[in-house]
Amino acid sequence: MPKLLPVVRSVPDTTACYALLARAPLSLGQAHELATRLKAIADPVRLRLISLLLASSDLKACTCDLTGPLGLSQPTVTHHLRRLLDAGLVTAERRGVWTHYRVVPDALAAVAAVLSPGPPTSERRDA
Repeated sequence: MPKLLPVVRSVPDTTACYALLARAPLSLGQAHELATRLKAIADPVRLRLISLLLASSDLKACTCDLTGPLGLSQPTVTHHLRRLLDAGLVTAERRGVWTHYRVVPDALAAVAAVLSPGPPTSERRDA
């Protein structure tokens, strides 16, 4: 039976918090940050990397543990992890020759929060 991915339900911290799209327009800075994160996520390899990290018991994995499941070389996996790192979706910790990457649940929650529909339409202003 395949392992189910955990649902990330943490509350985004205030520095990564966005106004819901349904409630207020994003500022230029918020739009740039969100676009960077969405671009990083909008790649099949990176989505698989996030799912592999989320499926691990401690939300982290070594680069060496990710090459096999993806069927990709270490430099290719490192390139994709670097994109996720630059977008603030994962953190990296160097241990000898290997780097261990960990998902940042608050960053994923912030992306999810901005894309959520918000309150029922009766509570929103009509456009």
